[in-house]
Amino acid sequence: MLLGLWISRNTHQVRSVMVAGASCLLALSIWLTIIFIQMRQAGDTAPMLFTYSSVWFAPLNICYSVGVDGISVVMLLLTSIIVFTGTFASWQLKPMTKEYFLWFTLLSIGVYGFFISIDMFTMFMFYEVALIPMYLLIGVWGSGNKEYAAMKLTLMLMGGSALLIIGILGIYFFSGATTMNVIEIAAMHNIPVSIQKVFFPFVFIGFGVLGALFPFHTWSPDGHASAPTAVSMLHAGVLMKLGGYGCFRIAMFLLPEAAHDLAWIFLILTTISVVYGAFSACVQTDLKYINAYSSVSHCGLVLFALLMMTQTSCTGAILQMLSHGLMTALFFALIGMIYGRTHTRDIRQLSGLMKIMPFLGVGYVVAGLANLGLPGFSGFVAEMTIFVGSFQNADTFHRAATIIACTSIVVTAVYILRTVGFILFNKVENPHYETLTDATWDERVAVCGLIVCVAGLGLAPLWASQVISDTIGPMIEHINSISVIASL
Repeated sequence: MLLGLWISRNTHQVRSVMVAGASCLLALSIWLTIIFIQMRQAGDTAPMLFTYSSVWFAPLNICYSVGVDGISVVMLLLTSIIVFTGTFASWQLKPMTKEYFLWFTLLSIGVYGFFISIDMFTMFMFYEVALIPMYLLIGVWGSGNKEYAAMKLTLMLMGGSALLIIGILGIYFFSGATTMNVIEIAAMHNIPVSIQKVFFPFVFIGFGVLGALFPFHTWSPDGHASAPTAVSMLHAGVLMKLGGYGCFRIAMFLLPEAAHDLAWIFLILTTISVVYGAFSACVQTDLKYINAYSSVSHCGLVLFALLMMTQTSCTGAILQMLSHGLMTALFFALIGMIYGRTHTRDIRQLSGLMKIMPFLGVGYVVAGLANLGLPGFSGFVAEMTIFVGSFQNADTFHRAATIIACTSIVVTAVYILRTVGFILFNKVENPHYETLTDATWDERVAVCGLIVCVAGLGLAPLWASQVISDTIGPMIEHINSISVIASL
């Protein structure tokens, strides 16, 4: 980012710096993942690896504490892939290319910092760093009713942040006010159950707003519809995952008794999110709104799986974060490329695009098949793991919720196949479309990179599942064992 401030406004230089930085981050993320796996295989069982801590503000025990486990490693890898492909998806963006990429970089810094933080206040700080650039990126470079969408998104997410800071401070003071380190607070486990029940909703809803928890999801479709292509990719692909990550890492891990006692309330809300998002996508005619409501459904499935609190369902939740991040980024990239040529996202005005731009058409079909959970793609692996893990709960309530959530698969197939039929395979009705061109080289890099990742995770998911499960296991054991002790 500092290099970006120093260079001139020459568009070629700006693009070169951004590509170089994104490539380095991707290479480092792959290297970190490989080293992490090797260290785990060598027998290193520490909760966090590559840790570092430095005191920031001693009176409140705020430290710059960072480290990674299996969940954060795969989320860092996802972020790097989205940033890399998003850079190429924004290759032709004008005007103010330098300013756009600087704000895009600041947004990425917030996401990276959030995933490596193990101090609650540091995590909250990076959370805010990730949110603030969204207002300008949508308000300045967006489309449609962008000012309204940017303001709505900012106000709702800042409202969630207000709840979040109350919950974080409550956890800190009622745990003894000696540390804000997540691992240390979990080890002490001295927060009374009555206090946990007070602050659990603050933290879960605070993060849940970003995770599109019903009924706090309304900012998401408007924000997605107005955001530039790469911002939509990072927003839906990574930023919304901060919600599920925070719900699990802070709310459920540090307040386990309250999580068990109050989970039924939020399970009802997340089940509504899953089904409501899918049905809402069915009635949309704007491509971005279809994908936005699809994201509400899939992100709701992440929170749904976490609240089931089995190792299998929670592993599926993180796999769903990865899968949804990749396929929704692919969707938004393709939608942006189609819109840039046709100047419309209305499926009633789009037709015959498979004949005119076959590369983008095939990419859209692949994204759709992954979204509806076709075997061989990432969506199938994630959703099957979630539903199998959720059904491991033997009581009627949890199994009924699982069956209801499963219906979203059928609804998803309806709106995906309907959209594909409308825009790709109908007869070309607009003569102007005959003159349109297919994807350029930079667009092909972004699309091919995401397709490879979506197919790769679907065909070879075991490495990711193992990395995630090894971290999820002890955390779920902690959450469930503490709850059992409390009930006795």
